[in-house]
Amino acid sequence: MKILALDCSTDMCSVALLQQQGDESVVQQKLENAARQHTQRLLPLVDELLLEANVSLAQLDAIAFGRGPGSFTGLRICLGAVQGLAFGADLPVLAVSTLEAQAQTWLDSLPSSLSKKDQLSTAPYILSSLDARMDEVYWALYQTTEDGLHLIGDERLTAPEQLLAGHDIQRRDVNGLGSASHYASQIKHFESYACWDTTVQPTAAAVARLGLRDFHLGKQCSADQALPVYLRDEVAWQKQKV
Repeated sequence: MKILALDCSTDMCSVALLQQQGDESVVQQKLENAARQHTQRLLPLVDELLLEANVSLAQLDAIAFGRGPGSFTGLRICLGAVQGLAFGADLPVLAVSTLEAQAQTWLDSLPSSLSKKDQLSTAPYILSSLDARMDEVYWALYQTTEDGLHLIGDERLTAPEQLLAGHDIQRRDVNGLGSASHYASQIKHFESYACWDTTVQPTAAAVARLGLRDFHLGKQCSADQALPVYLRDEVAWQKQKV
């Protein structure tokens, strides 16, 4: 099993190749801080990665991508590249939430299985967030279990003051992640979260791992069916409908 993954949902541009044999999987990744340069850097990074791994597009089983929410421009650039690659090689596509990929990136960064177990037994929830600009944030709440991440409710776009709105969960049980921390002064009881990692971002490596899970669940689609998730457009549409 070989899955190529791409993500451009933030200023970071990342590509990854997951190769699985039996129960073991290895992920190679390239990432660059490429603000406003995703168009120039994304496909060259893909070429470099596949060349180093000695893997061709024809040998891939699927292409996964960070489908959003995130930077509108970055999401469009990423989807365009994915569709071009997938059409050319006749490959299925896996659309992975960038908020979930950010949560997975953080889980993968915990230093050891013991510390991970201790951290998550104390605070079993993850609030993954991205700065949506205009005094709004994208966010989603996940519960961590032995089976992985489970989304609670929906991905949302709200004011910072509304983080965790509708969830009857103590903040001490929640690990906060991501760039919503830019609005720390507006977030209710910001200091009460179990932790808040302000440095973590979605990565293609996490997109690849979640894409593998989704592939086995049969969630792949054709390239022309792959769509980005902006959330802001959806909120605007819902307001117009009302």
